[in-house]
Amino acid sequence: MRKNKNEIKKRIEKLRKEVEHHRYLYHVLDKIEISDAALDSLKNELQKLEEENPEFITPDSPTQRVGGQPLDKFRKVRHSSPMMSLFDAFTREDMIEWEKRLVKILDTSHPFPFLSNKPHPARFARDPLLTKERVPERERRRVRLEYFCELKLDGLAAALVYENGEFALGATRGDGQVGEDVTQNLRTINSIPLKLRVPPEMEIKKAGLPKDILKAALSGWLEFRGEAIMAKKVLSKLNEKYKKEGKALLANPRNAAAGSIRQLDPKVAAERKLDFYVYATANGLNLKKHEDELVTARLLGLKVLNQVKLCKNLKEVLEFHDYWEKRRDSLPFLCDGVVVKVNELSLWPKLGIVGKGPRYMMAYKFTAEQATTKIKDVIWQVGRTGILTPAALMEPARVGGVTISRATLHNMDEISRLGLKIGDTVIIERAGDVIPKVIKVLTGLRDGREKEIKVPRECPMCAGEVEKVAGEVAYRCKNKKCYAARLRGMFHFASRGAVDIDGLGPKIIEQLVKEGLIKDVSDFYTLTAGDLKGLERFAEKSAENLIEAIDARREIDLARLIYGLGIRHVGEEMAVAISQRVKKSESQKISDFLKAMQSMSVEMWQEMEDVGPKVAESIYEWFHNKHNIELLHNLEKNGVKLKTQASDSGRRDLAGKTFVLTGSLHGLTRDEAKARIRKLGGDVSSSVSKNTDYVIAGSEPGSKYDKAKKLGVKVINEGGFLNLITHNT
Repeated sequence: MRKNKNEIKKRIEKLRKEVEHHRYLYHVLDKIEISDAALDSLKNELQKLEEENPEFITPDSPTQRVGGQPLDKFRKVRHSSPMMSLFDAFTREDMIEWEKRLVKILDTSHPFPFLSNKPHPARFARDPLLTKERVPERERRRVRLEYFCELKLDGLAAALVYENGEFALGATRGDGQVGEDVTQNLRTINSIPLKLRVPPEMEIKKAGLPKDILKAALSGWLEFRGEAIMAKKVLSKLNEKYKKEGKALLANPRNAAAGSIRQLDPKVAAERKLDFYVYATANGLNLKKHEDELVTARLLGLKVLNQVKLCKNLKEVLEFHDYWEKRRDSLPFLCDGVVVKVNELSLWPKLGIVGKGPRYMMAYKFTAEQATTKIKDVIWQVGRTGILTPAALMEPARVGGVTISRATLHNMDEISRLGLKIGDTVIIERAGDVIPKVIKVLTGLRDGREKEIKVPRECPMCAGEVEKVAGEVAYRCKNKKCYAARLRGMFHFASRGAVDIDGLGPKIIEQLVKEGLIKDVSDFYTLTAGDLKGLERFAEKSAENLIEAIDARREIDLARLIYGLGIRHVGEEMAVAISQRVKKSESQKISDFLKAMQSMSVEMWQEMEDVGPKVAESIYEWFHNKHNIELLHNLEKNGVKLKTQASDSGRRDLAGKTFVLTGSLHGLTRDEAKARIRKLGGDVSSSVSKNTDYVIAGSEPGSKYDKAKKLGVKVINEGGFLNLITHNT
């Protein structure tokens, strides 16, 4: 039956309303009522009807998000009121001083009837916020400041102008007074409504907003200000796509967001899948609190942050800041601090603006993760396998909340890539607990006195000859008995991931070597409490505790022993795979294990998954080296045994199951998760394949998560994993 134009128009209007409803649920409230496929079907029907009936197309239709030809350039736009910068605070003391300044201004401001310059009677208690006068209790309650805290997003600030409820103009911040018209690009962002939502009266009443708010918002012009951002996950997926296509990769979410908004072709901006969060309105809606501005924005269909808090005092502000500073890596977007605003809007004009920004707001920044410093020298450290690693000695710089004076340079290829010289000014980065690293050289600050970095000809620890490792970027000390390599090998053997001898740390081991009590790890098991008593750091009890800890590790899990031996190219996962390959008997003798290892040829090792020629050669050579054979015999002679399956008290309920971990876990460390899996008989792999049984996805999972979905591998979150192992222990 052929529909008339009136019916078609009504159908189009209903489809727009339905699509917009689901846009609001998904992009603003993070809720889903129908599947993506169902929503796409509605959009396709709408697009088809509009193509067949172009007279019914309107600018606010969901089909018109990407439209128009690429621009030659952006036109300039003058803002209705300045888009201001914020003052920064970096410490708790800065925030306390800021509050004192606010109180001082309000204290001496004549328009405030509840404050006066006359001294109050001494019987009134002193308010801790005021330093000059005593304030009566009834008046003191009115001077206390209430704050609204929001996370400070790291993106591109923009203004959205709506005329009679329809999106009319979008502009960048620019210099604060004049920005650029980027309306076409902002229209591509799904969290920006092309037409403001009309909330039911019940929602307005429940939010405690004025009854006439809807009329004020939908008539005339209304301006919102916020931040255009790119989620970290979106950046990762785009870069994977661009890498396959041979395109230049996006540097980081902030640059990607800014670059996307300033694309002259809106189709490019649409591909970038940006998000937009409102943080303020720019014209009066007759509201009393800043928090009401955000509530209004959300009701009208715009997206606002969930990570916000109304704080009754500065103490709560500091707690909010500290809470999110510890968890910022778990957020889906970049965030560099907390914006703290006086919540009472009537106080904003009285507090005023000074210089570049308003007094009534403060950006309380998280500790910096980047800083600049100068390279004083480069030293070469010798690892447990004899590999030389360069490290930069720098002028002390505070990064990520700590003062650092050295950073890893990895290898000569990295030094060449950076173009680094001694004396250079550089940018260093430290994220979380990651070792600081140099990420950029500021060549424009060179003065001609910089020096080239060269690989030493002699080992800095033993003066042995240094050679370049064939087919690799590494350099190595040829001396098999190099003191530094020997020390690091012992540190590694006793470490938590290997044999895990509690209390036997690097300083203790170095002290024992210098005292002549040990020469290799087999000597750990010859020590007595009497050997230790009287040494620096050892009292009677501490000596006994260390010997008890060593004795507790006389029976060692085979995988831990293999990893602890420090075989080149053999990490934790490979050590587990090797232990499973050779452990065919219940023998606890290390000599039997050695025989099994020596029976394997290089070709046989290469038959194992993930073992290539280099790894196979490394394993084969290690177990045919005279010094290493002697070490294993000495371990056995000194009472070290291997754990058998029978001596391992764990159940085997996960036997035959392979797990892969991706993302950050919060309830336990990755090492703890791996240990629990192995204790229950499961395997841990570093890569996802069709043979993987479970992928454990923490926060911010990487490409392994996407591959698991593609292959149909079961994905469980941390809670699901804990539930699985709890029911199997």
